[in-house]
Amino acid sequence: MIKDSNRIVFKFGTNILRNDNGEISLTRLYSFIEDIATLRKKGKEVLVVTSGAVGLGAKKLNVDTSQSTVLKQAAASVGQQILMSIWQDGFEKYGICVAQILLTEEDFSNRKKYLSLRNTLSKLLELGIIPIINQNDAVSPSELEHVCFSDNDKLSAIVASKLDADLLVMVSDIDGLFDKNPKEYSDAKKIDVVEKVTSKIEKLASGASLGGRGGMITKLSAAKVVTSSGLYAMIVNGKKPQIIKKIFEEENVGTLFLPTKVLSHKKRWIAYATNIMGEITVNSGAKTALIEKQKSLLAVGIVDVKGDFKAGEIISIYDESGLEFARAVVNYNSDECKKIMGAHSDEIERILGYKLDDDVVIKDNLVLL
Repeated sequence: MIKDSNRIVFKFGTNILRNDNGEISLTRLYSFIEDIATLRKKGKEVLVVTSGAVGLGAKKLNVDTSQSTVLKQAAASVGQQILMSIWQDGFEKYGICVAQILLTEEDFSNRKKYLSLRNTLSKLLELGIIPIINQNDAVSPSELEHVCFSDNDKLSAIVASKLDADLLVMVSDIDGLFDKNPKEYSDAKKIDVVEKVTSKIEKLASGASLGGRGGMITKLSAAKVVTSSGLYAMIVNGKKPQIIKKIFEEENVGTLFLPTKVLSHKKRWIAYATNIMGEITVNSGAKTALIEKQKSLLAVGIVDVKGDFKAGEIISIYDESGLEFARAVVNYNSDECKKIMGAHSDEIERILGYKLDDDVVIKDNLVLL
């Protein structure tokens, strides 16, 4: 099952790449590189999502990045060079070429950019090159401040989902998911396999780890994205020797998350968009039509519009209780939606002076959550 995975995304967190003094742990990182090089030489395609630029830059500059976003950006610009040089030097010893890919939210939210990125990464893999991916923290403060794309767990999940990977491995400093917090309860037991990330499973998560932006909550969120795209996900402890090798020897390490369903490429892009530009609230009749009858969204079912969005951008769809139950590409901009909400389709041209479509959202551009 896992050993047959051909395209694999490895995500390495800040804490797993650093030692207790906050410096890069070369011994551990080179061990990862050696095991990944072995996989690469067996013909497997590998992508690496790596954290650590801000931490390495802060150490080099001797600054406290908690003081401001600008300091974090400065640290990221310095630390990224250090981080990349270590990955590059390590893989060169095994005759493997790497490529640096720095990403922002817009690279995924804009469909043209996303398709271009997908083509670039696919070509790199075809050429036998390992992409080394990180958020472009030096120029994109949103990644440093907001939840939407604030950690590399989510980034790695999006990369895995949209590049048709078979497996996402999140290399952390914990053995996996436990039935209770192992730092507080000595009798906590590791969960070996999770069939579906339910609300009950999500309640087992705790907060962010010290020194990093991610924690078990973000890892479960990433696992949900990956498994709902038909892929496997794992959380493993990178402080254990040869952990990557053990994964592919099918030893019982970490927690394995099983695939639940498969979405098309376009629907993955919609469902896991990094930028949601606005909200539409619909009445109960429209919700029933969307969920049970799999219909398109008509203006007559809309009761509220929030945000400033353009036609072709992704919006969230809520019911009147405030529950987000769908995401979609919208055919009209926010001003137009406000003008035609509650109106029948044959009234749209009279209200706007033109008609772009009978539907505000067509069913093929809508994903139920």
